[in-house]
Amino acid sequence: MKPYWIKTNNFIKKIFSNYIWDIPNVENKIYLTFDDGPTPEITKWVLEELKKHQVKATFFCIGKNINNHAAIFLKTIEEGHSIGNHTYNHLKGWNTPTEDYLYNIALCESEILNLQPKISNLKSKIFRPPYGKIKNSQSKKLQQLGYKIIMWDILSADFDQTITPEKCLENVLQNVESGSIIVFHDSVKAFKNLEYTLPRSLEILKQRGFTFEVIQ
Repeated sequence: MKPYWIKTNNFIKKIFSNYIWDIPNVENKIYLTFDDGPTPEITKWVLEELKKHQVKATFFCIGKNINNHAAIFLKTIEEGHSIGNHTYNHLKGWNTPTEDYLYNIALCESEILNLQPKISNLKSKIFRPPYGKIKNSQSKKLQQLGYKIIMWDILSADFDQTITPEKCLENVLQNVESGSIIVFHDSVKAFKNLEYTLPRSLEILKQRGFTFEVIQ
C-alpha cells in the first residue's frame, strides 16, 4: 500500500475540519495547485501550459526557491496566479519544533514581501505544509497569524517515480469533482509525470465543463 491517499478520505476532512481540503460549490469550479517551485524551466513550462488553456492556478512556493529564482516568481504573479507559503526550506512540521517551524515560514513570507513593491496584486496568507505534516500547535499559531491552511482533495502523485504518467492522469480524472483542490508539483522529480498529465488534464477537464479558480 502506498503511504498516501489519492483522494482524501472524508473522515480525515472531518477530523481536521480547521484545514481547507476542498472548496465546495455548484458551479463546477476546481482549484489546481503546484508545490515546491519556482523551479527553472519547469515552472516556466507550467506557466506556458496554463496560458495556452487560459487557466489560473495557485503556486505554493518555497522561500529558498523564491530567493534563487525571483524572476520566475514575479512572472507567476504577473500572469495572474495566486501565491502561497510552503516554508523556506520545505520542512516537515512533525519533525520540527514549533518555534523553528514558524520562523521558517516567516522567512518565506519575508521573501514574498521583499518582492511585493514590484507587484500590485499579491495576496499571500495561505499556507500548505510540506508533506501535509503539521502539528496542531503549529497550525493554531499560523491561524492566529491570519493564515488559511490549504490541504487537498486530490493528490496527482506526480512526485511518485514508481507510477506511470498514465496512472498519474487517471488519479486526477477519476477523482475530480466540483470543489476539488488538486496537487501537482513544479519540480524536477515530478516532471516526467507532470509533462504528460498536465496538458491532458487541462484539456479533458475543460471538456467536462470544469472551470479553474485560484485560492486566496
